[in-house]
Amino acid sequence: MDALKSFELWPVGYVRSALKARKGAPRQPWMGAPGAWLEIDPAFEECLKGIEAGQDIWILTWLHEGRRGVLQVHPGGDLGKPLTGVFATRSPDRPNPVGLHRAKVVSVDGTRVEVDGLEAIHGTPVVDIKPVREGAREC
Repeated sequence: MDALKSFELWPVGYVRSALKARKGAPRQPWMGAPGAWLEIDPAFEECLKGIEAGQDIWILTWLHEGRRGVLQVHPGGDLGKPLTGVFATRSPDRPNPVGLHRAKVVSVDGTRVEVDGLEAIHGTPVVDIKPVREGAREC
């Protein structure tokens, strides 16, 4: 395991959203997150084959405004809740700020994928997209 100290990760696209700032952005899609577009780099257009309107997808993002040195948070920013390790929360602040979002595809237009409520802010890098497989043990 010592051989794997780091690895490369690059965006395949970016989120385009009305949410422009982290402050005030909803933490979950059901908390008022607007629809958004995933703008995928044309080099990865073939990767979108099979993604269709009505399909649920997992969107993995790099939460680029996350603070990587934060190890514990008050869940939901509620100071009345005890400090909790970030691995037990949905906080964007964590050692590796990978975001996981479930969304429904509204439409696909070339390299642009429109999704329903997405809590990621404008400019968030998209790392990967995967189909939701209900009841499956593997992705």
